[in-house]
Amino acid sequence: MLTDALKNQIREIHQQLKSNLTNYQPRPGQNKMVAEIANTLAGCYHSYDRTLLVEAGTGTGKSLAYLMAAIPFALKQKKTLVIATATVALQEQLVQKDLPFFLKHSGLKFEFCLVKGRQRYACVEKIRQQLQQPDLLPLFQSTAPAALLQQLLTHWQQRHWLGDRDSLKEPIADEHWYAIASDPAHCSKANSIHHNCPFHLARAEIEGSTVLVVNHALLLADLDAGSQILPEPADCIYVIDEAHHLPDSGRDFFSAYAPLSFPAQYLEKLKKTTQQLAGILPQHGAMTEVLKLDELASDFLKQLKPVQHQIELNQHNWFTKEPHYRFADAVLPETFASHADQLAELSGKALSCVEKLQQFLSEATTEHKVATKLVLPLQFELTAIEHRFEQQSELWRLYTVPQQKHVNQARWVTMDRDNQLSSAYASPLSVSFLLDDLLFSQAFATVLCSATLTTLNSFDYIKQELGLAQHPGLQTLKVDSPFDYQNKACLLLPNMQTDPSSDAFTDELIDKLPKYLDKKAGNLLLFASYWQMQKVVDALRAKGWSFLAQGEASRQSLLELHAMKVKAGEGSILCGTQSFSEGLDLPGALLTNLVITKLPFAVPSSPLEEALSEAITKRGGNPFLQMTVPATARKLVQSCGRLLRQEMDHGRIVILDRRLVTKTYGKAMLKALPPFSQTIED
Repeated sequence: MLTDALKNQIREIHQQLKSNLTNYQPRPGQNKMVAEIANTLAGCYHSYDRTLLVEAGTGTGKSLAYLMAAIPFALKQKKTLVIATATVALQEQLVQKDLPFFLKHSGLKFEFCLVKGRQRYACVEKIRQQLQQPDLLPLFQSTAPAALLQQLLTHWQQRHWLGDRDSLKEPIADEHWYAIASDPAHCSKANSIHHNCPFHLARAEIEGSTVLVVNHALLLADLDAGSQILPEPADCIYVIDEAHHLPDSGRDFFSAYAPLSFPAQYLEKLKKTTQQLAGILPQHGAMTEVLKLDELASDFLKQLKPVQHQIELNQHNWFTKEPHYRFADAVLPETFASHADQLAELSGKALSCVEKLQQFLSEATTEHKVATKLVLPLQFELTAIEHRFEQQSELWRLYTVPQQKHVNQARWVTMDRDNQLSSAYASPLSVSFLLDDLLFSQAFATVLCSATLTTLNSFDYIKQELGLAQHPGLQTLKVDSPFDYQNKACLLLPNMQTDPSSDAFTDELIDKLPKYLDKKAGNLLLFASYWQMQKVVDALRAKGWSFLAQGEASRQSLLELHAMKVKAGEGSILCGTQSFSEGLDLPGALLTNLVITKLPFAVPSSPLEEALSEAITKRGGNPFLQMTVPATARKLVQSCGRLLRQEMDHGRIVILDRRLVTKTYGKAMLKALPPFSQTIED
């Protein structure tokens, strides 16, 4: 239970934070959120199922709310607080702003750190080795990359760089980064020269930290691997922020992809690598693994040939309209199905061989039995081979899962006709059981929060997506934003003559948009499709209008130019598609006029969306009402959420899609928006 001592401690912390917050305003919603999180963590609602869904509107102060409730409890119970976010922006806010502020003013003593995947860190020894021996890798033979390596090493030694990709002052090309990124084969803790590499130093911070900040992907990967980085779930309090992204993050993580084409040069490289390994590894056991890998790779490619042949025979039927072909109901063609078990087994065994050979190479280097100059290129080649067989193993393992009665996967193949290269994919339709099995049923407690968790004012949709519908202790809380929507923002629905599904709608946008844009203010113009945005922007530019359009420069460059123009009093019109409707922060004068051209319906054109729609239909449901409308309603709320970011913000939202008032589903979407003052033109 929640003790009086802990309640009083949380109240005192709250008072301390309030007195140190600039322009603090009382937030009843935040108080309610703190209380509900504290009660959930303490088991006030259920003795073991401590799970809470919280929708907290913009301006609630949800980050400080969950820190206030969870950190004192975590310290008291000797638990680790794991905060998982979907975006880098929120991670940076937590680590650079919210947590330092909380630590300074709460009176509590604790450590916190940001936990990132291994490949976000450089291996300093790799940098040194490639500087000392430039011929190790062809990539680093030119002068410019060598200068870059020296600069990185100097910055590391002078502590001007933390050794990770995110703290680089200037971005680095992918091919350069991958050549120096940490990985288990090259940057092993077993080798003392790597003890001070950035990755191992960062991992050492985990042990003494009460609060760990991660992203959704790393959290899922660690849970799936059996908690190799983070503490066991039973010892963790999880706060999943931006939780509306978790189902998609789960589908991305548990899906599989593998190329089905192996170009001749790749096969030659594989053969050459095994020959070189046989020539330099001194251990007797290593030779056995080299021969085994060679044999397994050969057997795997033989088993794959009939699959490749079937794709070649069917390519003119399968890829007539789209570059992908989805297997209806996830039923594999006979050739795929009959070879799946063997391909899964062979790729799994090959992967095991590669891992053993990496270990042999690492030992040979540590014991100085083989020169580094010989080992490093082979480690790179083995890592590439390992990645290939890992992809194959994951794909064919998913393809062996029966799908007769209950279809739970989407399966498809793609063809790049220019290069005649084919690939295969598999994705779960739902990750609810996986999330429940790995996270919710194992955790000490879980709090999931977001500004958009409900759909059409109901938690039912997200409960099903996350697998929480049957949880006995599940609690839900909806905290309204403290913003004065009624007086700070107005919603205008102009009288449009054309249905958005008509081709003539684009022409009407070109004709009417100038009436709803303000040349002297901060504007955000959102489109449902890139092609429509481009057509409208081109037509209005010809009439003298100026736009900052997505795709014409980096997102950050566009935002900086937009801010510069608005602050100079020139006004600016920023244009974008759906990716600009979330995570875009334009406070104050940077955005006072938001124009949404069309409801952001997603056309089920991807194989995964097609399969999800097919599965709903098979169950007797309506995919449009059960999948498309809820997703669109949430996106619309997110889009409208761009306008008011601070309590003093004000402005107007214009939506040029009359389906909000002419369709039953549209009226429900309109009702689910914040209580803006509304004007609906007849």
